[in-house]
Order: sequence, then structure tokens, then C-alpha cells
Amino acid sequence: MSIALSVRDLTKTYQSGDRALTVLQQVGFDVKEGEIVSIVGPSGSGKTTLLGLCAGLDRATTGSVKIFDHELTTLSEDERAAVRNQNVGFIFQNFQLIPTLTALENVMIPLELRGSNESTHKAKELLERVGLGTRMDHYPNQLSGGEQQRVAMARAFSNQPRLLFADEPTGNLDDATSNTVEDLLFELNQEHGTTLVIVTHDLQLARRTNRIIRLRGGRVESDTGVEAQISAT
Repeated sequence: MSIALSVRDLTKTYQSGDRALTVLQQVGFDVKEGEIVSIVGPSGSGKTTLLGLCAGLDRATTGSVKIFDHELTTLSEDERAAVRNQNVGFIFQNFQLIPTLTALENVMIPLELRGSNESTHKAKELLERVGLGTRMDHYPNQLSGGEQQRVAMARAFSNQPRLLFADEPTGNLDDATSNTVEDLLFELNQEHGTTLVIVTHDLQLARRTNRIIRLRGGRVESDTGVEAQISAT
């Protein structure tokens, strides 16, 4: 099985005047293709920073990130964007839908950026799949939080990404809606055979993954399978 994501000695330091704040320190791990991994840790442990670096949205101070055969740290911003467009999907806590576009138009964006001739058809199919067949022409502010996240999931899977990053995908949802969204995320992931990396503070969600990487103080505190995590609690 090939490696979808390889992180080596990743360090991220922010400079503020004369002061330096190190958010991540020599973080390293591999994620195999098809694996489902959660990254957990207390607030300020570096989870979201790590996700941004893994996705090539930001540059590390030192260390390297490789997505499949692409070494992100050696690429320009445009080259990293091209790698993301071809290989990566995103789901965010705050949905990040474009407010002036309908649900259908939001899902169509990645497809159109890749020049798909079937963007409308594929977007409609995905919205049907996530239970929003009657809400395609609604704008984000006409949708509930759970509905907006389902639109975001349809958009994330529209390009059939090989690697999907989800940053607190249920963080803005109530418990009942969270459970529905979680179930749908794992169902879609299984259907598409995507490698999934989830940042979450929700241990119930984390325990549904194959493996939990726990951060503390910007370092990897533990990296174990879920069965080991459960038996230790």
C-alpha cells in the first residue's frame, strides 16, 4: 500500500517582533493510502497548523511534506495549488461556502476549475446523495448548519480527491446533527476510497477512525490505533 501523506521533522515557528513562537516541533508520521486518521489534542496544540502544512496551505519553517509523489516544500505556491486541485479535498468547520452562490453552484466550482463537461450533472448527483436534492437552488444563508456542511462535503468529494482533510467537521453542529454528518462523511469516504485525515476535539469522532495521532505542545505525544486508545481510557 502506497503512502498518501508523508510528514518529516515538521517545525513551524512564527516571528512576532523579537519573539519567536514555535507551534510545531519536529512532527513526523506517514498516512497510508486508504487510511482514516484523526489528529487530536488540546487547544493550542498545533492541530490546525499541522493540517494547513500537510495540505500545502502554508509553508513549514523546517521539515518536509509529501502528498503521494509530490514534495510540497520544494514547490511554488502555484505548483502547490495545482497539486491540491488534482489530489486534495477539504472540509472546514465554518463550511466556507460562497454566500452569493447556490448549493449547486458551490458544488460545481471544483468541477469547473478542472474543466469538467459534466459539472452540473455530477454536482446534482452529489447533492442528491447527501440528501439535498430539494435544496440545490438555496443559498447558504437559507440552509441550516448541518445542510451547509453537507453541501461542503458534496463539494469536497466532487473532484474524487485521493486525500481529504477535514478540520473540525462537526465543530459548529449540535450533537444530533453531528452524528448525521459523521455517518455521511464515513459513508462517502468508503464509497470513494479516499484517504481521510480529520482534525477534531471530539474523541467520539476520533474513535471512529483507524488511528489517532495525539498532539501536545506542538509535538506528537502518541500515535496509536483506536483499539489501543480505547483500552487505555
